[in-house]
Amino acid sequence: MTAPARIEAEIQSGGGTWRFPATRPLRLDSGATLAPLEIAYKTYGALNADKTNAVLVCHALTGDQHLASTHPVTGKPGWWDRFVGPGKPLDPTRHFIVCTNVIGGCMGTTGPASIDPATGEPYGLKFPVITIADMVRAQAMLIEDMGIETLFAAVGGSMGGMQVLQWAADYPEKLFSAVVIAAAARHSAQNIAFHEVGRQAIMADPNWCAGAYLQAGVRPEKGLAVARMAAHITYLSEAALQRKFGRELQRDGLSWGFDADFQVESYLRHQGASFVDRFDANSYLYITRALDYFDLAAQHGGVLAEAFVRARHVRFCVLSFSSDWLYPTPESRDVVRALNGAGCRASFAEIETDKGHDAFFLDEPLLDQTLKGFLAAQAQARGLDRGDLD
Repeated sequence: MTAPARIEAEIQSGGGTWRFPATRPLRLDSGATLAPLEIAYKTYGALNADKTNAVLVCHALTGDQHLASTHPVTGKPGWWDRFVGPGKPLDPTRHFIVCTNVIGGCMGTTGPASIDPATGEPYGLKFPVITIADMVRAQAMLIEDMGIETLFAAVGGSMGGMQVLQWAADYPEKLFSAVVIAAAARHSAQNIAFHEVGRQAIMADPNWCAGAYLQAGVRPEKGLAVARMAAHITYLSEAALQRKFGRELQRDGLSWGFDADFQVESYLRHQGASFVDRFDANSYLYITRALDYFDLAAQHGGVLAEAFVRARHVRFCVLSFSSDWLYPTPESRDVVRALNGAGCRASFAEIETDKGHDAFFLDEPLLDQTLKGFLAAQAQARGLDRGDLD
């Protein structure tokens, strides 16, 4: 099979693992290189003849490439299944949708659990520290190999939204439109603090073994579960917690001990326990550190607008949620002001909801309508129609 035929076959396969040889290393912001590089990805729909209908969806901290596919570990539907499908905002009958597992992840893309070719053992803490820009650089390598010159859209929420902003800063010539949901242009001191609590919980677990737990045949499950519990609180709003749990007890009467008396305690324990089955502890350390290092303005002399001066042709949609205290609306407004200052076309909406940061995963009709309307308008501007897929 010729190289173009092989690439075409891989593109139309629905996903897999894209392998870059050692001769094509990923160069990282730290100065280190990563080679060989593997990127796990999923695709939905077909790439049109002009290769103009590609949409890259960037996942959040604990997401992966299984955007709208049954997760191979948990058996649950894809994390954004409600957004992907015929008639939905991301429509495989119109769009060629790509979702990758970020570098540093643990669902097939090269990360700390991958084998270090220099030692024949898992990288562990020998894996280089990564950044959001490194994640995007790896995605750009994949998109280029697929023969896609310009993405119709890059879409992401939370950390995914940060990746979209980094795409706009680093590869504006490869973007037609961009959707940034519940994100920010930098990580706040409060968010860094929450992440540090989680990292310390993992590293305090005796089974962490200074990052070499895979070689020891153990996993720091307790530490990782606590990290997930602490983080999960930030994804919800006080109103959502009160509505869902209040002070309801798990059983009749108090235990007069330290079992999970309250339903909210039981819920958090379940979130922690189920998380350790599908996520790697070292990946959690590395990806949270990448988030903490993210500061788009700092990369451009402290002026956020400077990050977007080459993206004046890109059409932006920035969305926030009124009850999100992880990435509150003022953070999104800062992004919009910077986009306006750079002369970019940007639409903005704050969606009223009491569901907190995780609202973009949940049933939020106004979000669906806004995203669907924006992408439809961009498709018209791009000249996409059903005939493009013939």
